[in-house]
Amino acid sequence: MQRRQMNRPGGDTVLPMKTSLLLMVTLAAAPAFAQVGSTPQATAQQGYESAHSLEMYREGHASMLMNDFGELERYHEADTQVGPPTPGEPRVVFFGDSITDMWKLDESFPGKHYINRGISGQTTPQMLVRFRQDVIDLRPAVVVILAGTNDIAGNTGPESLEQIEGDYASLAQLARANGIRVVFSSVLPINGYSPRAMNFFLQRSPEKILSLNDWLKKYCAENGIVYLDYFSAMVDEHGFLKQDLTEDGLHPNAAGFAIMAPLAQSAITKALGQPLVMGR
Repeated sequence: MQRRQMNRPGGDTVLPMKTSLLLMVTLAAAPAFAQVGSTPQATAQQGYESAHSLEMYREGHASMLMNDFGELERYHEADTQVGPPTPGEPRVVFFGDSITDMWKLDESFPGKHYINRGISGQTTPQMLVRFRQDVIDLRPAVVVILAGTNDIAGNTGPESLEQIEGDYASLAQLARANGIRVVFSSVLPINGYSPRAMNFFLQRSPEKILSLNDWLKKYCAENGIVYLDYFSAMVDEHGFLKQDLTEDGLHPNAAGFAIMAPLAQSAITKALGQPLVMGR
């Protein structure tokens, strides 16, 4: 897709208005990165590319966001094929965004038959829309929820931390009201160690990731929910995602998932050992 630009007399480039606004927000957040750890410095061009890619993502998904906001169609047919849980084999649903979507659960958890209900790019408001179809109606014993990074990026529009936290609380309340134990996963760290990684990095404030994870950990402790801490196991000495665990600074590679799998299994086992708490 070609970049839309306008030229003033004399050759100065004028960025599209939405991209210009996103770029100002992206660059304004740059000082926050330095407070978390040592990180490569973004160029103005990288700032433009990051802001522009987010604008293009939103525009490219406009029809879906208007007609199937929760992307219920993605798993509608698969959900109808899921029968009742097998006695003696607690059903587990992994529910999330692209990190869950790309996770080959059958390889990480052989013989477990865990159900993957991840959708790339999704935010917590979208996940709330499809929570009944893709989780509640499947009658799992446990749901493992991994989300938040796309909310911070603004994939479906700007969100405050309070709004994201409210969506998490709603997911937990819906699950518990339907007899489902909840595991809340930390938001993974990110990095900007390559030009490709910088694109995602500039859209996701590391400070907001830390703040959201702090809230998640506290909420879980206060409400008897299992907190699955991927972050601590995958972060480097600078506060960013370890370089050998990712190819693009955001999504885990095989080595990353190899670290995540036993942590997830431990959290699932812990959740299954807890008494079921209905309601809040």
